[in-house]
Amino acid sequence: MKKIIIVCLLLSLSGWGCAWFESKTEKSSDQLTSLGMEAFSEGDYREAIEHFQKLKDWYPFSKFAILAELKIADSHYYLKEYEDAIFAYEEFENLHPRNDAMPYVIYQIGLCNFERIDTVDRDQTTARKALESFQRLKKSYPNDPYTQKAEANIFKCNSSMAGHEFYVGLFYFKSKHYKAALSRFKTVLTEYPDVGIHKEAMEYIARCEAKLPDTPADPALTMQGGNKEGMNGIQ
Repeated sequence: MKKIIIVCLLLSLSGWGCAWFESKTEKSSDQLTSLGMEAFSEGDYREAIEHFQKLKDWYPFSKFAILAELKIADSHYYLKEYEDAIFAYEEFENLHPRNDAMPYVIYQIGLCNFERIDTVDRDQTTARKALESFQRLKKSYPNDPYTQKAEANIFKCNSSMAGHEFYVGLFYFKSKHYKAALSRFKTVLTEYPDVGIHKEAMEYIARCEAKLPDTPADPALTMQGGNKEGMNGIQ
């Protein structure tokens, strides 16, 4: 009985091995590339990953291998598998740091985090990581078209993080933790001055300082007409 089982297992493994080699020889690198691109263009990203992964594994020195690496990353991105996409893009960057596609790759790394930015009341880690990628792109490739695309996203990242600081500051203010609130509102002014909420932050800085007698009023706020009475409907 044991001999029969062993024979069956050997036959099974032998058949699997033959099928593997047959499937490998059945498709050339050109064919796998064509199949992968066809699946990708049709939005079948899971199948595209399968073809491109085979291309990478079977023909690592093919002229299409770099394309396969990028398309695997892109496929994960379109499947909203952002962590897998970031891993694939970063792997591409490590392997091909001077490739012409690097501006696109850095932009996509930023976009993977950008797509996951949550509301201002939630953790802003993804906004911060997205901003870091977009700023790196801007510094390394200032004149690249992808840098121009990143500009609007940079503003949105800053807006989200500023909104978070203001949200936390407002929470502390309402809880009568005026010193902590003051720190948050000042952060909005110093780190995010151009996102559209600096006036509101100035108003709440003045209100916090009024609640903290030992805190000297900021002369810059006085010059800019800080209003101590409140902020546009938020009490």
